[in-house]
Amino acid sequence: MSETGTLLQFPCDFPLKVVGVRSDDFAQQIVAVVQALVPDFRPETVEMRASQGGKYLSVTVTVTARSQVQLDALYQALTRHPGVKFVL
Repeated sequence: MSETGTLLQFPCDFPLKVVGVRSDDFAQQIVAVVQALVPDFRPETVEMRASQGGKYLSVTVTVTARSQVQLDALYQALTRHPGVKFVL
């Protein structure tokens, strides 16, 4: 384990799956949140999948994380979004 108490070695590619209520602009809203905290994020890498019933959308974003602090801030910003149900 590193000195900061994490098993991750930074920088590293780190995928986050964001699940929320499907809407026309849900993915774009998630990308905007990510870009605010990870300026070098590439939106073309986003992966999306609708739930079987179509009510929910899973948006996977893979970021190049620079620190645990950055990952924590990103997770908190995403979970605060009103359309987000959970972040994995």
